[in-house]
Amino acid sequence: MSDVALFSVQEQQLLDAFQQAIDSKSFDRLILSQYKGELEHLEKITVRTILLQNDMVLNVLYRYKTQDVTKNYSLTEALALVSELLAHCKQANLLTYEQEYQLKKNKKKAILSMTKLNNTVKKVDEQQGHDRAKNRFVDQQSYFLQPLGITDAKAQIIPSMARKWKQINKFVEIFAGAVDAISTDSRPLHVVDFGSGKGYLTFALYDYLQKNHQQPLVTGVELNEKMVNFCQDVAKQSEFKQLEFFQGDVRTFEPEQLDVMIALHACDVATDFAIHTGIRLNAQMIMCAPCCHKELRPQLKSPVVFQPMLQFGIHAGQQAEMLTDTIRALFLKAYGYDTKVFEFVALEHTSKNKMILATKRKGYTTPDQDVLAQIDALKEMYGIQQHSLELLLNDMWDQQGIGSKC
Repeated sequence: MSDVALFSVQEQQLLDAFQQAIDSKSFDRLILSQYKGELEHLEKITVRTILLQNDMVLNVLYRYKTQDVTKNYSLTEALALVSELLAHCKQANLLTYEQEYQLKKNKKKAILSMTKLNNTVKKVDEQQGHDRAKNRFVDQQSYFLQPLGITDAKAQIIPSMARKWKQINKFVEIFAGAVDAISTDSRPLHVVDFGSGKGYLTFALYDYLQKNHQQPLVTGVELNEKMVNFCQDVAKQSEFKQLEFFQGDVRTFEPEQLDVMIALHACDVATDFAIHTGIRLNAQMIMCAPCCHKELRPQLKSPVVFQPMLQFGIHAGQQAEMLTDTIRALFLKAYGYDTKVFEFVALEHTSKNKMILATKRKGYTTPDQDVLAQIDALKEMYGIQQHSLELLLNDMWDQQGIGSKC
């Protein structure tokens, strides 16, 4: 692109309006089309602002004939970047919460028109559920969302899928906040999604990584053969060449290495098998929405002081769930992971809304005996005789022949 651009009065007015909208926080989006610059096959550029790790940044989607590329820039770069892009586009549409500006250029002149809005841009977004803060990591225009049934042919969110759409966006937001710390030494980042189902998250993660200049290698592992075949077809249609689906489960799929292990709602002890796989293969990040507490609940012997509270079934179930996931989180902590447990979507969207996020600490050598002692104390207090994750980790140490058991 040219470093220097000469602008007409109309172009300068558009740039001034853009900067003013950024400064006043009334900017909605800018669409630049009919690109005539040096970037081959670039068709359209869409500019928005997004909140990224508590900082407002400029999010630019470059739409090419065969792929979309997303880049983020600081707001201090906004005017210079847009000025440079505008110099090579014949049309620009700037939308703020108050006005819409349209600039059309030809060889002889530039025409700028303005339309007053009754704050409708913001209202339409709210009515359609297009919460820009929630919608910042997954591009609604992405093709894969259509065959998965999230969007229609016009790239609008299908009303019945609005909750799923919010879950996908929140999950990718959490993933994006943690994945930057992972180093793969220029090899592809290998993500394995155990129990991938219809592939909503699997596709979204691949799309996010690809658009953010990562080299993704993503595998969805799913028992249902029809679901696997369906996802493979969608991946082919979407031209996601490094996305594949494997028929099996966490006990049958054995990758040589993985960087990120994901397991959402793997039922019963399948969550424990997934966590164990991540630890065994030295995954740098483990994300799971755990399920369930069936193994521990029959074993629990409540302390006498708790019995009046736990005589109610719902309370007993909640405690069994909390205890199950606490022990899982503590094992991750003992085995070298910084671990968080939090609500990742509002309860109104799904009852299974808990997330365990673990990232590998540098310098880990052997399990933390103090944390293991905390687990033993909890087990003794509640009379727990067996926890599948503990058994798997003990077997791992036996096979490796090093270290000490949990």
